[in-house]
Amino acid sequence: MSGSLEGRAALVTGSSSGIGLGIARAFREAGARVLSHSHQPSPLADVLVADLAAPEAPAALVEAAFARAPGLDLLVCNAGSSFDVPFLEMTPERWEKTIALNLRSGYFAIQAFARRLVRERRKGAVLVTSSTNGFLAEPDSSAYDISKGALVMLTRTLALSLAPHGIRVNAIAPGMIDTPLSSAYLQSKPGARARYEQRIPLRRLGTPDDCASAAVFLCSDAAAYLTGEILVVDGGLTIQQAGQV
Repeated sequence: MSGSLEGRAALVTGSSSGIGLGIARAFREAGARVLSHSHQPSPLADVLVADLAAPEAPAALVEAAFARAPGLDLLVCNAGSSFDVPFLEMTPERWEKTIALNLRSGYFAIQAFARRLVRERRKGAVLVTSSTNGFLAEPDSSAYDISKGALVMLTRTLALSLAPHGIRVNAIAPGMIDTPLSSAYLQSKPGARARYEQRIPLRRLGTPDDCASAAVFLCSDAAAYLTGEILVVDGGLTIQQAGQV
């Protein structure tokens, strides 16, 4: 069975750059109609704009997507970011912003998506973008790490809740992926890129396309018997203890 998405329709949140953009492109190449999402205004007709940190925004975005594509049956919850400072400097505002965008937005977007499909008695698939930070902590990344760890359980518990309705929920957990956000981080730490490349068994950073291929597979009929799974996309980074020393 192929990983084709022919005849499917998808909403991909956080798809103006990086991993989300790669997933949106790959879905189109696999045959799906794709509605992208950005938090900034866009002149493109297939881009929906919303600040998903706002409480009512996730459900409103999904409603707008169904208005554009009534046959919508795929949802990719990719929107997220890091607003971390060292733990002892963390503020309630930064914490709330992290949880609102990285965790709450996905939960309620999935709820709105699933309610529509259940009402129409249609099957579908959801993909969540977690992170290897959901399994392994990183210094000065407490709120981000916690939010990504919560997405692991969100994937599993919502897979259980929605399985009776024929809606699958899976996740990818990217490692160090070469995106504009990670590039800025690596450039701020001299030698960091080379150290990561040395620690990763495949000896390179991942690309958005690496994540996109996994996303297409998990949302396609080729993964029809998979739900609640977390597919780690990290070049082998997390299969070892300290790496080469």
